[in-house]
Amino acid sequence: MQAGKWSKMAGKKDQIHGKGKRKQAVARATLSPGNGKVKVNGLSLENYGSNLLRTRISEPLILAGEVAQKVNFNISSQGGGVSGQADAIRLAMARALVEHQPKLKKTFYEYDRLLLVADVRRKETRKPNDSKARAARQKSYR
Repeated sequence: MQAGKWSKMAGKKDQIHGKGKRKQAVARATLSPGNGKVKVNGLSLENYGSNLLRTRISEPLILAGEVAQKVNFNISSQGGGVSGQADAIRLAMARALVEHQPKLKKTFYEYDRLLLVADVRRKETRKPNDSKARAARQKSYR
């Protein structure tokens, strides 16, 4: 590559990446300049999941307001269930938006702390010789 191309790209951020996790779900969001389009796993946000999930995912976009109309999102999510993926997606989107526009941090934090801070709760491991994580084996005494 020529030296001139590196210097052109050095001060410019064309894409911003955000990552979010919830339970077993992981989402990676790429924010780029655009006109407000959101794609999740190749689908438009309008066609993704149920109405409740779409509403949950679009919360950072609603709070960002005009800033969200000037950027596009390309999101990939995998693992976990639909609700965990939705929470991971909104976390990834909010983190990317805050990196793009730092003044949104206070707005997101006041609305819902989980827009910026990952929920660290995970599934408890199953114990040996027990049926579930907390349930002990039944005793018959016979």
